[in-house]
Amino acid sequence: MNATAHHPQHIEHTHKETLLRLDNVSVTYGDKPILRDVHLEIKNLTRPGMTQGQVVGLLGPSGMGKTTLFRILAGIETPDSGEVLIGQDLKPVQRGTVGVVAQNYPLFAHRTVKGNLLVAGSASGGKSAADKAARLLERFGLAEHGNKYPAQLSGGQRQRVAIAQQFMCSEGFLLMDEPFSGLDLLAQERVLNFIAEMAAVDELSTFILVTHDISAALQACDTIWLLGRDRDANGEPIPGARVQKSYDLIERGLCYQPDITTRPEYLQMRAEIRDDFRLL
Repeated sequence: MNATAHHPQHIEHTHKETLLRLDNVSVTYGDKPILRDVHLEIKNLTRPGMTQGQVVGLLGPSGMGKTTLFRILAGIETPDSGEVLIGQDLKPVQRGTVGVVAQNYPLFAHRTVKGNLLVAGSASGGKSAADKAARLLERFGLAEHGNKYPAQLSGGQRQRVAIAQQFMCSEGFLLMDEPFSGLDLLAQERVLNFIAEMAAVDELSTFILVTHDISAALQACDTIWLLGRDRDANGEPIPGARVQKSYDLIERGLCYQPDITTRPEYLQMRAEIRDDFRLL
């Protein structure tokens, strides 16, 4: 019997400066530890001859602290200890410096596309907000739709507006909460294509997807973090979740390939993550 060996495709890339770092983040509610000494880092991912942002997936079983970590990354909640630093100058995160995109891409129905962006950018004020909105509309292929209302747009166009709206104030960092939840296969494929396209708009664009969908995360991300609890010598879980594993999908040959779901490496990786889930 002849067998053809499958080797992961090498993708030339470099990780450069740190864009986001969590240092020893811990959170306790009452006397219950939720997160314990979480340390994470996202670096600027570069690929020769192309613009390439970062897409990181945060996976973990229900009740493991994903929502708490989401809120801390967004600057909505402050950890009991540790800090979150973002941007090329690694400033402490503040509410509004990281964009948050909810599942249904909410927009103000009574405002135009341009108006939605200007509301989001009102903190920067005056001409700078208008200029930034015009640049984002151009970058996201929405320039001709600036005076339309959300009801006049397609679903895909509303997605673009919602993302552009968050970029008005987020400095290129976007958190997406369960972006694949409740979608049929075709809708999920559109969202996957959209994330890949938007991540390639700017070198520093950084998407963090909080999800429980292993298959979709493998198709969308270049890195996956798995949140779970340590175990003591008796195999009992230690309170307070940490990132138990980080999967580098580029090194495994699982990025930037449209037919990835047909490859044995994809099936092996999905099985590995599912096995790791069962141990959490």
